[in-house]
Amino acid sequence: MNIISFPARADWPALLARPVQSTKQIEAIVAPILAQVQEQGDAALVELAKKFDKVDLSETGLLVPDEQWKTAGERLDDTLKKAIQQAYQNIRLFHEKQKQPIEKIETMPGVTCWRKSVGIEKVGLYIPGGTAPLFSTVLMLGVPAQLAGCREVVLCTPSDHPAIYFAASLVGVTKVFRIGGAQAVAAMAYGTTSVPQVYKIFGPGNQYVTAAKMLVAKEGVAIDMPAGPSEVAVYADDSAVPAFVTADLLSQAEHGADSQVLLVSTSKKMVELVNIALVSQLEKLSRRDMAAKALQNSKAILVGSQAEAIELLNTYAAEHLILSVENAEEVAEQITNAGSIFLGNYTPESAGDYASGTNHTLPTNGFARAYSGVSLDSFVKKITMQHITPQGLRQVGPVVEAMAEAESLDAHKRAVSLRLASLAEAKPV
Repeated sequence: MNIISFPARADWPALLARPVQSTKQIEAIVAPILAQVQEQGDAALVELAKKFDKVDLSETGLLVPDEQWKTAGERLDDTLKKAIQQAYQNIRLFHEKQKQPIEKIETMPGVTCWRKSVGIEKVGLYIPGGTAPLFSTVLMLGVPAQLAGCREVVLCTPSDHPAIYFAASLVGVTKVFRIGGAQAVAAMAYGTTSVPQVYKIFGPGNQYVTAAKMLVAKEGVAIDMPAGPSEVAVYADDSAVPAFVTADLLSQAEHGADSQVLLVSTSKKMVELVNIALVSQLEKLSRRDMAAKALQNSKAILVGSQAEAIELLNTYAAEHLILSVENAEEVAEQITNAGSIFLGNYTPESAGDYASGTNHTLPTNGFARAYSGVSLDSFVKKITMQHITPQGLRQVGPVVEAMAEAESLDAHKRAVSLRLASLAEAKPV
């Protein structure tokens, strides 16, 4: 890793910049794909699958038959099947506790307000094919959709891996389609003869999928969040274990050549030991070439104090932040910008990726400054409700009248005044 020692704050923006993507060039490629699917529907999906995925969907069909994916557990190794089931239980338990009971608040005597959560009726989940079957992401997206009570959960993936299908059967997916890339996003956004239109689209993908999600979002289709290549920041002091830190950095680097890992430390010795360990651990990885390219985007930054480290980490706003420091919980309380935080030497980021219970669909590229990761709330709408009794209108009515008159909104005032007048003519309630 490129080691930077005690950088000036003026240099932080350049040091912490993510790998640059040419957004305009990518959107110029993706926009015609979206338009083609919107205009030609299923025919476009078949044509684009031949072009990009080298498969003929006219033979297999876009829709995966229920009997194929709902029985996928029978084709899985028993060890993996049990692991997926345990991860499902952990993720479900954590997300189930995010449910909030309805609480009615009487803001004034006779004026009651509350809100209820309603599952988004139709959601789409995208799971990329690529070099790894991301069945874990099916759990991360499907479990909160299941708990939210989403009526229709559409899954699009070019992968036919049985683990993806088994996870889909656990989380209550309603339909599975053999569609990948930007065209899958388009199909769910606009709907085709085969693919239902959804109201919100979730899931990771390459730069083309990400661009497609951003473009359909401009047209009013909700998406989970802006996304980019996966990333991790590790803050390590002398209490950290160099081998553990190295493994955590590489676990993100192996995601792809455009991933970024960042090591921040107050210890020169720790930085040196990690850099040495990277060489030996990298050689043992099956995806070492990909990880090595990611390391070219990565840095180790030596800072002068813990306060400076915390400030730098909040500036970076990592997707994943690992605190391998002696006072991890104390430091965590001072972190304001991160997607998910992992505390201590025995909390690897990969545990959150798979089975601890938290969600691994998180904001990248600095969006953790304003966005949360996926949760149960991502799949529900909050509808506010209120009920006002005659007594309550006598209480709040004059307030509304005064404010509406000051804003010159006479009809607003009249809607209250007419009711108050009718109450004045009636017997007191």
